Amino acid sequence: MTTLPTRDRSVDARVLPSDRTGRWAGIRWAVPSIVTVAVLVAAWQLYVITSGVRPQVLPSPVRVVEQGWAHRDEIATHAAATLQVTLIGFAVSLSAAWVLAVIVDFSPWLRRALVPLFVASQTVPIVAIAPLMIIWFGFGLLPKILVVALVTFFPMAIGLIEGFAAADRDAGALLRSMGASRVQEFRYVRLPSALPRFFTSLRIAITYAVVGAVFAEYVGASVGLGIYMSLQKNSFRTDLVLAAVVVTALLSIALYLTTFAVERLVAPWARTENRSRRD
Repeated sequence: MTTLPTRDRSVDARVLPSDRTGRWAGIRWAVPSIVTVAVLVAAWQLYVITSGVRPQVLPSPVRVVEQGWAHRDEIATHAAATLQVTLIGFAVSLSAAWVLAVIVDFSPWLRRALVPLFVASQTVPIVAIAPLMIIWFGFGLLPKILVVALVTFFPMAIGLIEGFAAADRDAGALLRSMGASRVQEFRYVRLPSALPRFFTSLRIAITYAVVGAVFAEYVGASVGLGIYMSLQKNSFRTDLVLAAVVVTALLSIALYLTTFAVERLVAPWARTENRSRRD
């Protein structure tokens, strides 16, 4: 009768506990947030019941869930439009951030010329940008994509630029002494060292992306969570406004968590480096 080799059993015995430990660590990390949200929702529900406040002013969490579920098809349609704007705008911003960060890393002169402009661009508030985009480009998809791209570009570009600059100088010098080109040094030293900072900035930017898309829709759009909230606010349907807010938050959380999965696939060492930096 064929049996598994002893070595395979020992490997399984070593791997499985670590997997369980990782899963339990993730659960323990989420428990405080879940408990906090549950307490706040319970306090909200209790206040609405005891105060007798009108639903038009402050609906209860139960009413928000009930009405949100009753209008789920309509909300889903608007959420899909917002998600489309978010992903396209974020993809444009991500591509531009990588291209410009790599160019800046290869040219110190461009670094001195462009980085101050990147910083200065953040002094212009989104409240001023979004209406101008609508005026210049109309009510189509393009102005909303541009707003998302402008909102998310800065953290990713700066994260990459600083990550490239923080590469191990000794490792780069060693490669150059062995005859490596500037491109090879970038590929084997500067690029891997920049990924931990990049994914940190990516998580910041992805949450901005949803907010930027909703605000752009709020200013001017025919479909999307932003315009949906505006319409429901004008109809004094505070419960549906809050239901759309909850969906917006869930979209942001889902995209935020997706970055961890991408990081694990692209740069599995980045999480270890970030954890050691925090410790």
